[in-house]
Amino acid sequence: MRPLSMRPHALVASTVAGGVVRVRGARTNNLCGVDVDIPRDALVVFTGVSGSGKSSLAFGTLYAEAQRRYLESVSPYARRLFHQLGVPDVDEIDGLPPAVALQQQRGAPTTRSSVGSVTTLSNLLRMLYSRAGTYPPGASMRHAEDFSPNTPQGACPACHGLGRIYDATEASMVPDDRLTIRDRAIAAWPPAWHGQNLRDIAVTLGYDVDTPWRDLPRKDRDWLLFTDETPTMPVYAGFTPAETRRALKRKDEPSYMGTFSGARRYLLQTFASTESAVVKRRVSRYLIGADCPACGGRRLRPEALAVTFAGLDIAAISRLPLTTLSETLRPFATSDPATAPSAVDHPEKAIVAQRIAADAVERLEVLLDLGLGYLTLERSTPTLSPGELQRLRLATQVRSNLFGVVYVLDEPSAGLHPADTEALLRALDRLREAGNSLFVIEHELDVIRHADWIVDVGPDAGTGGGRVLYSGPLKGLASVTASRTRRYLEPATVEARTPRRPRGWLRLAGVTRNNLRDLEVAFPLGVMTAVAGVSGSGKSSLVSQALLELVTARLGAHEPATTAGEAADDRLDLERAPERPTAGRIAEGGERFTRLVCVDQKPIGRTPRSNLATYTGLFDHVRKLFAATRQARARRYDAGRFSFNVAAGRCEQCAGEGFVMVELLFLPSVYTPCPTCHGARYNAKTLEVRYRERSIADVLEMTVDEAAVFFADHAALRGSLDVLGRVGVGYLRLGQSATELSGGEAQRIKLATELQRSGRGETLYVLDEPTTGLHPADVERLLAQLAGLVDAGHTVVVVEHDMQVIAASDWVIDIGPGAGAAGGRVVASGVPADVARSRNSRTAPYLARTLAPPAGRP
Repeated sequence: MRPLSMRPHALVASTVAGGVVRVRGARTNNLCGVDVDIPRDALVVFTGVSGSGKSSLAFGTLYAEAQRRYLESVSPYARRLFHQLGVPDVDEIDGLPPAVALQQQRGAPTTRSSVGSVTTLSNLLRMLYSRAGTYPPGASMRHAEDFSPNTPQGACPACHGLGRIYDATEASMVPDDRLTIRDRAIAAWPPAWHGQNLRDIAVTLGYDVDTPWRDLPRKDRDWLLFTDETPTMPVYAGFTPAETRRALKRKDEPSYMGTFSGARRYLLQTFASTESAVVKRRVSRYLIGADCPACGGRRLRPEALAVTFAGLDIAAISRLPLTTLSETLRPFATSDPATAPSAVDHPEKAIVAQRIAADAVERLEVLLDLGLGYLTLERSTPTLSPGELQRLRLATQVRSNLFGVVYVLDEPSAGLHPADTEALLRALDRLREAGNSLFVIEHELDVIRHADWIVDVGPDAGTGGGRVLYSGPLKGLASVTASRTRRYLEPATVEARTPRRPRGWLRLAGVTRNNLRDLEVAFPLGVMTAVAGVSGSGKSSLVSQALLELVTARLGAHEPATTAGEAADDRLDLERAPERPTAGRIAEGGERFTRLVCVDQKPIGRTPRSNLATYTGLFDHVRKLFAATRQARARRYDAGRFSFNVAAGRCEQCAGEGFVMVELLFLPSVYTPCPTCHGARYNAKTLEVRYRERSIADVLEMTVDEAAVFFADHAALRGSLDVLGRVGVGYLRLGQSATELSGGEAQRIKLATELQRSGRGETLYVLDEPTTGLHPADVERLLAQLAGLVDAGHTVVVVEHDMQVIAASDWVIDIGPGAGAAGGRVVASGVPADVARSRNSRTAPYLARTLAPPAGRP
């Protein structure tokens, strides 16, 4: 990394005509009519506390305007294929080049999107196998699409290219064979009326619905579950079996005619055809997946798998770590095609192999430099972290050789170890030196110090931010007293303190999961432990998978366990092979815990109807306060009246959404406040009820900090609001939609919700990179809350890259030394000062730089 004094500081762009992007009057979200000049052809970093308005300026204004201008130049039909952002609220923007956005986002919800497809490396390999592969004798040449599991000509016909087949068994469809059919023994049948309809048809067909399932004849059980027959039969709704028999005998008029479906047939048809994620999720519970017996899980037809290159079929080469793949292709990339063994009979194959392999190796070098060598081409994007996915896309852009483009990046260092951040900075430099501009939102101090130009937004979050405090070279920020960033610009140091002493140990033995092999590790109890290591070293495998699974199993056998956040992701991953459960055991200390709390970054809700107030339970208290007012009692309004999800209280025009969508077909859809309630979400009668001169809609518009003052005399609300403020989300509105929250914000809301709960016994708290999206000032607030948990007698384990957190921990476990197969071992374990002296740890030099000696010592 070049010293700051040697960097070109925006290349003196402000003095070059046309060298700046001029923004005038930006008012997107919380921006307060911002005017700012930003240099082009430079690495520009947008800084400021969480929620200050950085994203509103970089993405909501600059990128949104660049996209709008570009889409005006394409055909109306093509515009429909884009996810169009809203038109930014800004007076004028001059000098803005075309822009490419690389945002933090979760992977695509299907395994058909993979590392290979995101990087386009899979396309290269398919061409390589098609044109330069080794074919069996007599086989005809196959086209590139024949090697894709996502095309009809390439996909295995048995599993349709998924690599897995799904079926249902009696055990999966009838989980409790002690129940009768009337008591819903066939759990796989649909719920509600549809399920009752099938049970009524079974009565018409003469099946016994009142005998326990286990006592029914095998023939009857098999037909009800596995038949493909679909007889249409008369149904006598509400009749007993005896009454149904008599009605059939008399040929009475039925209530209706119903069509029967066996349980297995219903499951498979519904899973294949439904567009409802809820329904698909429900039926998936009763399906069992296994590797496809036809292709062995390799997803392709036998004809494609018979073709090899370097002795491997295309499925096998796609399962190699990228590091190994590069080593496999390098000899072909660097060889002389004229001297290749195949040049004698097929000189064209030798030339194709050399050219495609050389291109692939060049692409792989960028990925390896970004610390992604542990991934495989077949790794599906749902399993990637947002940081990994963004770096994959960044690597693709580095290879694209575009010129004169603005790249807008959202915290590209997220999920990166400091050693990997250095490689990231090299990639960013390559993009800038190719003649591009980089607008980067960042909290990582190493990236900030590397910038040519700083745009500091703030000073605070929400309504307290939205102003540009400084725009210029880094050294000038030190004199801006209002900036929250400036005091962190000097090399960060954390005063070494005497760590808390463990009150025991939680020892795991024989842990085998992903790249962990027969690992033994000890977590100290009653303290805060940071698990560190380079990206892909095995931290999450150890903590977020192995530790959680083993402790959950232990608690499930002895004490009830509760977990914060969602128990499982809403995303359906049936297409992906299930991960093997963790091998290993708790050798010591498992009996100490009564609760396990995992605070992750999954969303707190999937729809705009879920918000901060509803998730934390605050809204229940608020609605009760409104229902207790004299006006509400006089009208006999209960607490439900003040929910925007209940028909009695909500605005019927917008169904409680607060907005209506106007579909413009070729232009971005416009969301406007509901013309009836003007965005309040409630009907006029509900809004007439006031609590201290505020309506229920007014309360939802309050920020957490504002609400803390407003409800200061209500203990239940004040305590919850104070905790939310302490974890750094005081700038969020109570009614802020869950879909608008970042992963870091969702995680801090979950943490605040847990901090409000008082439980007996000792709790194990597990957090996965809780500093994601946090400014250093917010990290300090987070550390204070985690310290409070430890002081209350609990154990905290965090997976972290942030040296500020690692240095402030009581114990550090460093996993590595490298990523993938080169990692998975404990390379250092001890108090931070001891780990900082480790010669084997890649974390040690960065930790040593962060730790300062205790006060009074040199």
